[in-house]
Amino acid sequence: MNKISLNCSSFVAKQNGYPRPHDSWETCVRAVNEFYRPLETFAKRFEQLILDVKALGFDALDVWTPGQLSWRWASEEHIVIARRLLEQHYMAATSIGGEFGATREDFVAACKLASGVKTQLLSGTTTLLFSERAFVIATLKEYDLRLAFENHPEKTPQEMLDKIGGGGEGRIGTAVDTGWYATQGYDAVKAIEALSNHIFHVHLKDVQAPGEHINCGYCQGCAPLEASVQALKKIGYSGDYSVENHAFDHDPTEELRTALPMLRRWLASPL
Repeated sequence: MNKISLNCSSFVAKQNGYPRPHDSWETCVRAVNEFYRPLETFAKRFEQLILDVKALGFDALDVWTPGQLSWRWASEEHIVIARRLLEQHYMAATSIGGEFGATREDFVAACKLASGVKTQLLSGTTTLLFSERAFVIATLKEYDLRLAFENHPEKTPQEMLDKIGGGGEGRIGTAVDTGWYATQGYDAVKAIEALSNHIFHVHLKDVQAPGEHINCGYCQGCAPLEASVQALKKIGYSGDYSVENHAFDHDPTEELRTALPMLRRWLASPL
């Protein structure tokens, strides 16, 4: 059965406040890191994040590594606290999301974080896949993980297939981000059909219009979300769905709340 998770990147602007300019991503990421990194306050703040996710109706989340729990700074104690709180609140981690570095040390740190919060999936990007592919595959095997490479900034499914290559013995696939395909002016449904059994994860996201990656509530933009879900059902996709809306110009909380029943309805509807 497909889990539905909340992608914690959706809270990227929370610490910096709304509204924010659309070019303020780095500023917002810096504020999130400054808020969550101190060990003395981490437990209280990470627990509140989990409670916020639960309050929206979700029982699973994607740990967002550029922000609330980063492999760049997470100590063993941070990871133990996060795992304990996730278990305490019956909150599953479906993936760790973001980018996973450019060096062996970076990638191993990301894998240790994933293993520490009890997920088997990395959903994002790493340049190490192209410079040291054999090492990436061997490390994924060592930690019993899979890498779902996200289509950012790739414009077509063929670009993703080229990067997936032979699939790394089942360890390398893709995370389909519907919002990024829409931003690039590519039909996410066609991408899903082309990528088929290489799809490990789905970031279900809407954007206002092609060209700019401005996030919005479900069915308020140009991404074919319901059609994408139907396409995933047709190919027999059995992975999870990550609800994502990292809006800057407004607080997306209520849009995230309404996205969950909408997605459940699409999943339950007949083909």
